Amino acid sequence: MFPRYRLAGFCGLPGAAALGRLGTGDPVRRAAEAEKVAHSFAAGREPLPVLELLATVANSAAGPDGKYRSRTPAATIRRFHRVARDRRGLLLLNIQPGRAAVLDEVKALRDWLVHPDVGVALDPEWEMGSGEVPGDTYGHTDGHELTKVARYLSGLVEEHDLPQKPLVFHQVATSVVGEQSALRPQPGVALIKSADGIGSPGLKRGTWRKLVHDLPDGLHTGFKLFYEEDAEGSRLMAPKEVLALRPQPEYVMYE
Repeated sequence: MFPRYRLAGFCGLPGAAALGRLGTGDPVRRAAEAEKVAHSFAAGREPLPVLELLATVANSAAGPDGKYRSRTPAATIRRFHRVARDRRGLLLLNIQPGRAAVLDEVKALRDWLVHPDVGVALDPEWEMGSGEVPGDTYGHTDGHELTKVARYLSGLVEEHDLPQKPLVFHQVATSVVGEQSALRPQPGVALIKSADGIGSPGLKRGTWRKLVHDLPDGLHTGFKLFYEEDAEGSRLMAPKEVLALRPQPEYVMYE
């Protein structure tokens, strides 16, 4: 996957405009926009458009099983997979686990993950411990758990003879991912640490420097932009500014 491609696109969920641009309007039109965005970030690489669909969404209510999360219907995932495939892009299935076990949520998506153009994005700020409620505090993961997910995906890649599969984890603060040194790259899996967080260009650069400090070997980088929130009282960073970050982000996602 790297350094051949640079990934760029949108995230979201239909019917939930607050969760990202992908959830607004016609998915086919959003995919066409994502393709244009990918080209604007190519910078000498092949652009690869990405649709990051929320497949597991954290909720403030416990729900019937007490897991504080809901799963996106298969019909919706199928629709977006078809759209991504028509654009020769990637579908990333985003997981906000609530109190559910992350690996269980990944395994629940196995029927999609055996496809060559489907990967995983984790949102550990929504990974709650016992007694914690999504939205009240930041969640947490660690390098050991991320390695378990990568190992599972690696097994699928080997079993089904798939191309390298992306595993993104979004990180909004240093506290959200512990024991990063325990993260172990796995065959057939491209690990991508995506710097999250809302703010002005200056604030976002500061967050970036904190999050990419002492990156483990084999870990690629990503960067998240917010169309509305970043522009409140400031402005959205331009592609050339994002590409000026070091190390250069290899995945750029707009919410």
